[in-house]
Amino acid sequence: MKIWFLTGSQGLYGEDTLRQVAEQSGEIARRLGEALPFELVWYPVLTDAAAIRGVCLEANADDECVGLIAWMHTFSPAKMWIAGLDALRKPLLHLHTQANRELPWATIDMDFMNLNQAAHGDREFGYIQSRLGVPRKTVAGHVSDPSVAARITTWARAAAGRAEVGSLRLARFGDNMRDVAVTEGDKVEAQLRFGVSVNTYGVNDLVEAVNATADADVSALVKEYVDLYRIAPELRVGGDRHDSLRYAARIELGLRHFLDGGGFKAFTTNFEDLGGLRQLPGLAVQRLMADGYGFGGEGDWKTSVLLRTLKVMGAGLPGGTSFMEDYTYHLTPGEELILGAHMLEVCPSIAAGTPSCEIHPLGIGGREDPVRLVFDAAPGPAVVAGLADMGERFRLVANVIDVVEPPEPLPSLPVARAVWRPRPDLRTSTESWLTAGAPHHTVLSAAVGVEELTDFADMLGVELLVIDEDTTPRRFAKELRWNQAYYRLAQALR
Repeated sequence: MKIWFLTGSQGLYGEDTLRQVAEQSGEIARRLGEALPFELVWYPVLTDAAAIRGVCLEANADDECVGLIAWMHTFSPAKMWIAGLDALRKPLLHLHTQANRELPWATIDMDFMNLNQAAHGDREFGYIQSRLGVPRKTVAGHVSDPSVAARITTWARAAAGRAEVGSLRLARFGDNMRDVAVTEGDKVEAQLRFGVSVNTYGVNDLVEAVNATADADVSALVKEYVDLYRIAPELRVGGDRHDSLRYAARIELGLRHFLDGGGFKAFTTNFEDLGGLRQLPGLAVQRLMADGYGFGGEGDWKTSVLLRTLKVMGAGLPGGTSFMEDYTYHLTPGEELILGAHMLEVCPSIAAGTPSCEIHPLGIGGREDPVRLVFDAAPGPAVVAGLADMGERFRLVANVIDVVEPPEPLPSLPVARAVWRPRPDLRTSTESWLTAGAPHHTVLSAAVGVEELTDFADMLGVELLVIDEDTTPRRFAKELRWNQAYYRLAQALR
């Protein structure tokens, strides 16, 4: 993935000034590129409308380009940018900076002033972006300031997520859980708005892939399990449930083969539609999520899309990202907590320690006892986010949380889990979440935060509601009403 760096100027100042502009913008790009998680590609200084439009069209056609950074080093008359910005379909960041950090007070002259005009050159550029309604992020400051690079990095990660969802293919094994509302959604609108392709495949297509796995491959994967996890005695070689572990490995191999063969980076399963599978996939789903695949339980493709997107956005960062579900509450006054889990499928990327590989009965699905990884989530700040189809638009809701250690051990809970304290408090958090109509399936991420989600939502033109330490029920309800009016008006004008 690459970010392009564009610099604006004009021919008025002469070749010597343009040469200095190129040298200084190249140095800015070099310094910035050292701080970004993706390759930064510097483009020659742009001084006319045809060149600007050409670069924008080239960026649109380049799948490796996930976004553009633009800086007006001098004064670049903004009418030159109209055709290019109007054609641009990639995320844009407006960097408001200058080559020098301090002014050379004793030597400053008009040559210096003509060369270093970003203070008003970027204002010209800001005007034309607003006049055209171009969605963008604006970052001001010198590139030597770590906060500048950090904010641009956040935007770049969101741009990577935007690029990923724009080409994402998702496989649904069976339909969604019967009579459930929130896991439904408009797949055509999702492909139009996001670019993601969501299609259903028969569970027995997966079963064929599972049954076709070679015994030698199963044995090799089981050995990997033994090396990575604490294996319950009954699942070990010679244990009376060892065959269940081998079948769990067979499911993983079959799933990987099916997904990789079809170019799928996200998928769903449904315990009501298991076909010829002997177990509900647990261990396999957990390990695939740990490798970056998106997943949603009960056919929840929207959460699967969101999980894959956040996995890409958070790649290489500390902290994990997992499928999650708010399950039950601890309501002791002043100590309120949420216990999140799912039947089986919580990603080990959020684990506090080495997961335990165990087998336990599951009261739904009507199949053999499934194998799963059991662990507590690592404590620390995080966010839970959910994506809902509101009919005329998609709504993204995020709650800032603090994952904590369970107040007491959970020896009888045979699933992976996370315990967290929502901000600002449980009552405000849950009332706001319910008022927003946000889903019960979510993505919990300790790697990606609110700013990445904000940039991502802005790039897609998707509504984002944030519940954090500053939220009050009254203000949140007002924001919902304002958003309702804004997005309905924006739809009518589109």
